[in-house]
Amino acid sequence: MSMILSASVLRVRDGLPLSASTDYEQNTGVQECRKYFKMLSRKLAQLPDRCTLKTGHYNINFISSLGVSYMMLCTENYPNVLAFSFLDELQKEFITTYNMMKTNTAVRPYCFIEFDNFIQRTKQRYNNPRSLSTKINLSDMQTEIKLRPPYQIPMCELGSANGVTSALSVDYKGAGKISSAHQRLEPATLSGIVAFILSLLCGALNLIRGFHAIESLLQSDGEDFNYIIAFFLGTSACLYQCYLLVYYTGWRNVKSFLTLGLICLCNMYLYELRNLWQLFFHVTVGAFVTLQIWLRQAQGKAPDYDV
Repeated sequence: MSMILSASVLRVRDGLPLSASTDYEQNTGVQECRKYFKMLSRKLAQLPDRCTLKTGHYNINFISSLGVSYMMLCTENYPNVLAFSFLDELQKEFITTYNMMKTNTAVRPYCFIEFDNFIQRTKQRYNNPRSLSTKINLSDMQTEIKLRPPYQIPMCELGSANGVTSALSVDYKGAGKISSAHQRLEPATLSGIVAFILSLLCGALNLIRGFHAIESLLQSDGEDFNYIIAFFLGTSACLYQCYLLVYYTGWRNVKSFLTLGLICLCNMYLYELRNLWQLFFHVTVGAFVTLQIWLRQAQGKAPDYDV
């Protein structure tokens, strides 16, 4: 029998469950799918906004919008158009009922548990297609799915379940390493944006002074060639700090401290060409950017909420 078994509403950035239907099915297959729910909740920010995961006799479908994801478990023969129409209805009702500020500041799991009533009513309607009053809109959803079909999540993309790695995920280790290099960072803060601008400013100042030093050298004014190297190294260090602030890399914190050390060394060498305030400005900006790099870490794994 084709039917919807359960549904959940989760926050995309950390997988926090906001609401969920009451599950009455307790067979082994459904319990196994709950593990996939947890694994998907940790990867929502890295996945497209419309996806399907096939887990044998069951399918997990979800859509994401405005930082919230709507996920459902159904039998494998449940029609796709009905599944995504169901999710679309949940999404419209949730957006109408709750504002983004509430969902972004929620700290407790299932703090919108009252939405469960709407999930249950909608689930009952979609499990009895004869009672559906939304048949008129199904043609639109069918067209949308044909034009933009849901992304089929391969099982290997989820990695390991319950501590046991599947054979597919073993073959996928290389791809996992690649994806970790593109891991997302936490959202930029105002202080992080200010640090980025100041680092660019210091890099530009070093670059300008470097070109002036080249000009003086060409005019044979006795300019030390090492000053030119120091200016351009300072420029490179500032630009690399900007890169570390924006992108995730391996050993990111260590690289940021080494870059700060290079900035300090360059300014120590240039002490004869800069006054005390200029030296203080460049070193302070370098330290401030390093602090922001350290504070803006990669998005961690979602807590193990009981989704």
